[in-house]
Amino acid sequence: MSELSDRIDSFCRSEGIDVPILMAPMAGACPVPLAAAVARAGGMGACGALTLSPDAIGDWARDLRSATNGAFQMNLWIPDPDPVRDAAQEAEVRAFLSQFGPEVPAEDAEAPLGDFDAQCEAILAAGPAVISSIMGVYPDAFVREMKARGIRWYATATTVSEALEAEAAGADVIVAQGMEAGGHRGAFEADKAAQRMVGTFSLVPAVVDAVRLPVVATGGIADARGIAAAFMLGASAVQIGTGLLRTPEAALPSVWADGLGAARPEGTVATRAFSGRLGRSLATTYALAAEAEDAPTAAPYPVQRNLTARMRGEAGRSGDLNGMQAWAGQSAGLSSAERAQQLVSRLWTEARGLLGLG
Repeated sequence: MSELSDRIDSFCRSEGIDVPILMAPMAGACPVPLAAAVARAGGMGACGALTLSPDAIGDWARDLRSATNGAFQMNLWIPDPDPVRDAAQEAEVRAFLSQFGPEVPAEDAEAPLGDFDAQCEAILAAGPAVISSIMGVYPDAFVREMKARGIRWYATATTVSEALEAEAAGADVIVAQGMEAGGHRGAFEADKAAQRMVGTFSLVPAVVDAVRLPVVATGGIADARGIAAAFMLGASAVQIGTGLLRTPEAALPSVWADGLGAARPEGTVATRAFSGRLGRSLATTYALAAEAEDAPTAAPYPVQRNLTARMRGEAGRSGDLNGMQAWAGQSAGLSSAERAQQLVSRLWTEARGLLGLG
């Protein structure tokens, strides 16, 4: 076990953490108390900054630092090309959505995205230990600026070819995201995400063998057995998302948290129905209906996200799980409702025992 122990210890030293467990940067589900609890346990907290304004990015980092001096990552999506619009298709989607929530005016489709360049500048100013990416690689100029400031770049990859592309672009760490992961797939090409669904147990060792960088395993990891398995496959750390969402610090709506705890692996579905980008959610009434053969094809991202906003908002206010964007990985049923700091500490202690690390 010397090689395994050395690999884990080397990663922890290089990243300034004590426990090789990272919180996944889940946009919309990264409250400061959760990230701080993970960091206080010796792991790495996270912020999915996709939906945050530049000012909110700075506020999040300041609030986190007031709660802990632990390491954290901040994450952005690499922007997709402008979507190809289809008014007739969007009308079909709006009519379909009216079965599950309020009527959707045509103008809802036009809601703008955040300013990616301004978000990048705000994250640089916030100065996290790590900036991570999903859906592609950062522009060369941004990568150079990160490195000049001593910030590490963790690049999410869902295939070996994506991992190699990220390594060539200057990434410091590859986050290998298996198809079991909850939330959005990190695929570089949105239209190929469904055809390139690779499980964590196949992806992690293949990426470890293909790149010269440390690899973080993520997707379907929610208990000590999964953590130990990831390390045996060659990972240097693990990243957990859904496995943290039932903790009190995550502050999820109770119906979503309860749904996670009751979910079996087959109780999730990979769908474009919420945002136009493929993501894994609980198999709710809406998610299943949207995947039926007679359902309209989802509009591209971010149009679909804009069109579903009213339904998702109303469902959140009323506590209706069937209209919520209830992201969930396939190991959701293994998640725990204990406090996050205690959970991370327990998981690492148990994983160390399984690995024979004492």
